[in-house]
Amino acid sequence: MTDGGADIPERLRNTLDVTVVPLYLHFQEQQYKTGVTIDAETFHRKLNETGELPRSSAPSPNDFYEAYKQADPDIPIIMLSMTKGLSSTFENAVTARNMLLEEEPAREIAVINTKTASCGIALLLAETKAKLEEGYTYQGLVDHLHERVEQTTTLFVLKSLENLILGGRLDKVKGTIAKTLNIKLLLQASDEGTIEVAEKVRGNKKALRRFVEQIGEWTTNTKDKIIVMSHCNAEDRAERVLEAIKNNYAFKEAYLTEMGPLISTYAGEGGLVISFFKDKQ
Repeated sequence: MTDGGADIPERLRNTLDVTVVPLYLHFQEQQYKTGVTIDAETFHRKLNETGELPRSSAPSPNDFYEAYKQADPDIPIIMLSMTKGLSSTFENAVTARNMLLEEEPAREIAVINTKTASCGIALLLAETKAKLEEGYTYQGLVDHLHERVEQTTTLFVLKSLENLILGGRLDKVKGTIAKTLNIKLLLQASDEGTIEVAEKVRGNKKALRRFVEQIGEWTTNTKDKIIVMSHCNAEDRAERVLEAIKNNYAFKEAYLTEMGPLISTYAGEGGLVISFFKDKQ
């Protein structure tokens, strides 16, 4: 299981039996469930119509409780939750687990704080699939995923600062100065699973070049690894960057997907995210 903070490539989703618990987006007085009552296309249309970013809220403990209840009680659940550093989703998933275990103490439910989101969760889902095929036990898989969370590198490049300004995450004066100077932000997920600025680069081409170069600063051995990229309404831009990545690094597999409404709220039009496993220390 995972939540609406995950962006899962269709090619991967088709090979997985995964339940997604949606988050909520609120446009003015209207509430939507990500991936259920609002998709990426509707999100961008609503954004243009209203000129304001929606508020997001986590699934309630009851949402998770109901999702757990619907699963076969004889099959253990692994819930890969979006980072605790950005949302109360993880805490609510844990609360729901505890609620259900009070009623059914024999159930096995592991809730993992992935410390990432978007394609970072897709990367961990792909790893889960590979290890299940290798015959990992439930506990062995849970332990392995906790290790992999610490090796997950998630990098972002933003084309526009508009959503950060609209969402109140970037001071409007600073945002105006940055736009005037054509400053692009390279971001990364921190060790705690929050988002931090890695670099400020002037110009789009230089930002994309540094985005690709950064990969080599995290991993030198890519031939046994996969990379997953998500984009915000920018498929052509994403495909060009992914091609540059393939030309520079020998990843054994590359996945591409569009961001869902939740992550698009943060990234803004043209935003790109990549996730891969860094080299072990």
